[in-house]
Amino acid sequence: MSEPSRDVLLTGFPSFVARRMLDTILTRTPDARVRLLVRPDYVDAAERHLGEMEVERERIQLLSGDVVAMDLGLSGREYLEVVSNVTEVFHIASIWWLGVDKKQTWEVNVQGAQNVIDAAEEMKNLRRLNHFSTAFVAGDREGVIMESELDKGQRFRNAYEKTKFEAEKLMRAAMRHLPVSIYRPSVIVGNTDDGEIDKLAGPYYLMYAIMFAPQNIPILMPGKGDKPLNLVPIDFVCEAMDVINQREDTAGKTFHLCDPNPLSARQVFELVADRAGKRAPIGGGLPARLGQMLMRLPGVERATRSPRHFFEDFNQLTLYNTINTLDALHGELACPPFPTYVSALVRYIKQHEGVDVEMPSAGQILG
Repeated sequence: MSEPSRDVLLTGFPSFVARRMLDTILTRTPDARVRLLVRPDYVDAAERHLGEMEVERERIQLLSGDVVAMDLGLSGREYLEVVSNVTEVFHIASIWWLGVDKKQTWEVNVQGAQNVIDAAEEMKNLRRLNHFSTAFVAGDREGVIMESELDKGQRFRNAYEKTKFEAEKLMRAAMRHLPVSIYRPSVIVGNTDDGEIDKLAGPYYLMYAIMFAPQNIPILMPGKGDKPLNLVPIDFVCEAMDVINQREDTAGKTFHLCDPNPLSARQVFELVADRAGKRAPIGGGLPARLGQMLMRLPGVERATRSPRHFFEDFNQLTLYNTINTLDALHGELACPPFPTYVSALVRYIKQHEGVDVEMPSAGQILG
């Protein structure tokens, strides 16, 4: 086998984002070699997903390891091969589910990032260390958030935001001696073509409620719904990361992978209702705090499948500036407007009617 043009280490497999990232890399660079770092307890699941993806297995190496362990939990031989050959790292492994123990969230999201940095420092042929972060490192900040900004004294609403913020601080410090790029997606939704997503979470709770709640239960939108709800499809996120990764002038920068022209929450859910042929949610002045209280009523939360924490940032006036992203993509790729793919999301949700919203188990590492 000839030497691959790219030798990639991908963490977080078989999470949904990591699976989509793998597919993107192999599609855009057919001869790429990809080494998947998989937790030992997820090796079987990883094998199943690889079988379903029908990837060229000779281009894939599945490594049983863990970002929280020294040398990424690899054997001496495996670690030596990784640091001797890898040209790019996509660090996607993280814990985002809010119910997980805070200590474990810190270990995976922060210590895991440091361990990946430590390994990258030993990689002889490293061209880029790509760190998958989140736009929500901005915490409770409102107004325009620049890609160059990080620590502005913001407060954090949960351990996920706090730990991803701390991980970014580590990555930014590493930029002084490593070619690091940081990516901050907003709220990730399904593919633009078929709407596929792994978990019906976040905005999907209200989408699901609009489509399937009993007709006699009004769907209540907390607040006026006049603030931006920034959604971004998974295929754009992964393709943008891969495009930016391969440009030499993008090292040392942070990129908001967001919709540069987001719709308001009301517009988003009215479009969902329209495409689904359902009644739009009721809003127009319902206080957000009262909305949260109503969602606690017996039967209503079950009907809407909506955890209360989703509404904490529902009415926040935050705009994510995307200057770096737009410049890096050079018109080669752009975030599609929500109206162009909302029908795909609705079709996917319809196909999963009656399926319980899947909650990750404690300790699951997800992208």
